Order: sequence, then structure tokens, then C-alpha cells
Amino acid sequence: MSTASAAELPAPHKGKKKLILIATATALVLAAGGGAAAFMMKRSAQADLGDTEDVAAAEVAAAPESRPTPLFVPLDPFTVNLADRNADRYVQVGITLEVDSSRTGDQIKTYMPAIRNNILMAIADRTAADLQAREGKAQLAERVRREASRALGYAVGAESVATDPERPAVPGAKRRVAAAPALPVKAVHFSNFIIQ
Repeated sequence: MSTASAAELPAPHKGKKKLILIATATALVLAAGGGAAAFMMKRSAQADLGDTEDVAAAEVAAAPESRPTPLFVPLDPFTVNLADRNADRYVQVGITLEVDSSRTGDQIKTYMPAIRNNILMAIADRTAADLQAREGKAQLAERVRREASRALGYAVGAESVATDPERPAVPGAKRRVAAAPALPVKAVHFSNFIIQ
């Protein structure tokens, strides 16, 4: 039986060689196709990246001229009683001033007592309800910007035509907001804002 079954089986060497040859050819075709696909994708990505790099390089080249590096001057935190009549409320505020130059940063250090006084007064006449909404915080930031600039000796006019208490609002008239004057304090950033 063992001799008969061995004779009936095909020669193992011929079938294996053919199978190995087919597998090798298939692997070579797949590798060549994959390599070509990788080459094309890499080339396409480099073309896209080249366009992006050109745009990014143009933005970087234009960025230093169009916008100087900002200079920030952090102030000590403020704790201020609010103008609420029904309850004792206060606010803790961390403020950082964005200024136009290092010279202004040095001036802020010199005029710090006057700046802190003006900011304290600007916060103290607000109520908790005034400061709850984002709009109230934005109005306070603008007022702090103006008061800090005023303490530095800059002339600061009315906040806007519509909010000027000397000029009553005309019914049906559009609100006109005066253009923001060029002040040394460019922006006010809150780092902490807690109302209690």
C-alpha cells in the first residue's frame, strides 16, 4: 500500500517550482505597482506642499511687516466691590494690557498707581448684571483700555456718539460709533474673571 500510494502522487518538485514562480511574479508585479503608486502620490503631495509652502512663505514674509510682535504687560489682580445695591458683590479680575511698544510698557510701570486707580474706578461703577454677559465684559475691556491710556496722558474722547450722556439718542437714528482713537494700549485681555 505504501508503494502504490507513493507512485500515484505527482512529483512534488515540479508543482512547488511552478507555485513559487507564480508567487514571485505576482509579488514583483504588486511591488512595481505599489512603488509606482507611492511615487505618484509622493509627487502629488510635494506639488501640493510646494504650493502651500509658497503661500506660507509669503505669509511669513508679510507677517513681520504687517503686524509687529505684541508686547503684553500683566497687572496685579484686582478685587473690586461692585455697584450692586441689593447685595454685597465683588469681582476678581486679572488683566493684561497689550501695548504698542516697549516704551509704553516702561511708561505703564512708571504710571502704575494712576492706571490701577482708573481701572478700579472703571470696574467699581459696574454691577454684577453688567459684567455677566460677554458684551458687558467687552465694554469693560474697552473702558479699561481707555482709562489706562488716559492715565498715561493721552486724550480720550467719548466712547461713542450713541453712548455719550451729553447727547441724547435720537429715535430712529442709526447708532454711530466713533472710530477708536490710536491709543498706546491696543487691547485688554482678561486672564481671570470671577464675580461673587
